[in-house]
Amino acid sequence: MFVIVGAGMAGAKAAETLREEGFDGRLVLLGAEDERPYERPPLSKDYLRGESKRAGAYVHAAGLYAELEIELRLGATVTRVDPGAREVQLADGERLGYERLLLTTGAEARRLRIPGADLAGVHGLRTFADSDALRARLDAGGRLVVVGAGWIGSEVAASARQRGMDVTMIAPEAVPLERVLGREVGAVYRDLHRDHGVDLRMEAGVTAFEGDGRVERVRLHDGTAIECDAVVVGVGAVPPTGLAEAAGLAVENGVLVDGRLETSVPGIFAAGDVANHLHPDLGRLRVEHWDNALHQGPAAARAMLGADEPYARTPYFFSDQYDVGMEYSGFAASWDEVVLRGDPAGLEFNAFWLAGGRVLAQMGVNAPLTELSTVSQGGAS
Repeated sequence: MFVIVGAGMAGAKAAETLREEGFDGRLVLLGAEDERPYERPPLSKDYLRGESKRAGAYVHAAGLYAELEIELRLGATVTRVDPGAREVQLADGERLGYERLLLTTGAEARRLRIPGADLAGVHGLRTFADSDALRARLDAGGRLVVVGAGWIGSEVAASARQRGMDVTMIAPEAVPLERVLGREVGAVYRDLHRDHGVDLRMEAGVTAFEGDGRVERVRLHDGTAIECDAVVVGVGAVPPTGLAEAAGLAVENGVLVDGRLETSVPGIFAAGDVANHLHPDLGRLRVEHWDNALHQGPAAARAMLGADEPYARTPYFFSDQYDVGMEYSGFAASWDEVVLRGDPAGLEFNAFWLAGGRVLAQMGVNAPLTELSTVSQGGAS
């Protein structure tokens, strides 16, 4: 029997792939949520704005799991992994034996540990339920404070403005998305949000959420109080590694896996947001994006069946904010320079992150990704 713990994109695609590759044994897919596997990108964009239906976010049609004889068990929380006995234990005490085990438990929204963090009206955004609750707030209108200027914060701010809310964005960086894109490209998104009426409070920090049972204001480090009707906290995500660590698996910023996505314990694999993968070209990295879950889950499935090739896909992600779409391919944790081509002011350009004359990553903003061979250090070749 093969068991998959985590019924998101990576787990669902792994289960499908196991059947496509000929595995005909018992296959159990365990999900802690009560929803069948769904994609998360719409939660901060079109689904949040009410422009797409819930059905469009599901990974598979409801009947596919029964058709492929995948035992999809929802509301099933795994509390323990026992590698010695080759068993997982559920919250209700049930034990399931496994021949191969795959961990696809995703990531959890990082919480702010400050006064008022548990007040009503302070939202995270990770699940359908989170997006539904936030959409109701957008429908009611008013003033929204977004804490964090990464992808989730930026996309939520854009969606809220498109729905007519007054939006204030607060972050410690100088520009939105600075940690991923750097100041030069992040400044493009700063100007984009300002042009759409977002009140940007950059290089600022939050000390407390205040209100009588419900959030009414956000207090900044300098003592400033920003009145609001709701708050969204988008300050990153953390991999849930407790199960793996308790089971004796090697853990460091996620569950450590080799090139084939196998953990330090033979027969146990990990994929998706929770996996810290040894990429054959890029070294160790943990990728929290839809495309990685889409492709790494199937790669782990093939490895569970004995395939020996490493997972070597180049990281890719996309974002839509207002009428600006972007695609990013590659991985740049640090760089020497950024080369821009096109018209950044007109929001139609390509950006390339270089180190030592080599392109590490590229991004197309309202423009297709280009051939990397045409870029050299210092500008156009």
